[in-house]
Amino acid sequence: MLKTIQHNNSQLFIHRFGIYLKERFPLFKHILLIATFTFSAIAYSRLSRGVGGFVAIEDYLVTVFITFSLFLLLRIADEFKDQKEDAQFRPYLPVPRGLVSLNELKFVALAIGILQALVIYLFQFTLWKLYLLVIIYLFLMKKEFFIPNKLKAMPIAYMVSHMMIIPLVDCYASGVDWLNEGSKAPIGLVFFFIVSFLNGTVLEFGRKIKSPNQEETGVQSYTSIYGTKKAVIIWIFLIGMTCIASVCAGIYAGFSLAWILILPVTMLLCLLPALSFLIKPKPSSAKWIENCSGIWTLSMYLLLGGLPFILQSLS
Repeated sequence: MLKTIQHNNSQLFIHRFGIYLKERFPLFKHILLIATFTFSAIAYSRLSRGVGGFVAIEDYLVTVFITFSLFLLLRIADEFKDQKEDAQFRPYLPVPRGLVSLNELKFVALAIGILQALVIYLFQFTLWKLYLLVIIYLFLMKKEFFIPNKLKAMPIAYMVSHMMIIPLVDCYASGVDWLNEGSKAPIGLVFFFIVSFLNGTVLEFGRKIKSPNQEETGVQSYTSIYGTKKAVIIWIFLIGMTCIASVCAGIYAGFSLAWILILPVTMLLCLLPALSFLIKPKPSSAKWIENCSGIWTLSMYLLLGGLPFILQSLS
């Protein structure tokens, strides 16, 4: 279906969509993070339940597909939600400049939704209620909860409302363990969900910290809203809160003290670009804050679920 959609520049849509993904949803970066996210959610659930072994590899791969495609749907939904601002202030983005159209992205979203429903029906039917919950919340996000002006006037509330979808996706991913096996969700998952939510805020805040010469008219950044110093302090606070939640999650799962101490050490290393940015807010420092947001998030998922589970399995 996708190959038949043509554009006025005579390129096949599949080629233009590849360029779109490269710019707006880099595949390697997102597959790595989402595969780790999914593995860790399942692994932490099993660690919290005291269950050995891992879920079947096919269950894991199906879950990676569902979680990955959910985040891709989220990216596409943002294109519709932000279309007016992007057209006015960021004409260089793929949709405003005409690389792909919203109508074409609508076909992609529909195809993804149909494929998700088919995969869940065939392989993970016990999880359909969790999937439906995520889809309903994603729809509400696209509509900005039917109060767009009020939300946009409150940047933190806006961010919080949009980051809530991450623990919902987490709930689906972990459900491959507990729900598929007819068990109740372990209490420890609450800590993991909090970490996931806070990781999302760290990523969101980190990518919107800009040096003064990077600010764009009409494009909101947290440095333009709160000022350079306050925005970076909030980012540091969010990482600190994530670290505290991660320590609580580690204690609940019975991790050793030495392992838990790795968490604050990792945090201190990830905070170095913030200190550099506070001294001199350069574009390179801002980029490193964004990079460290991703490194921190990946590290937390590995340290909380992936690596402890692998080490336990090997021992």
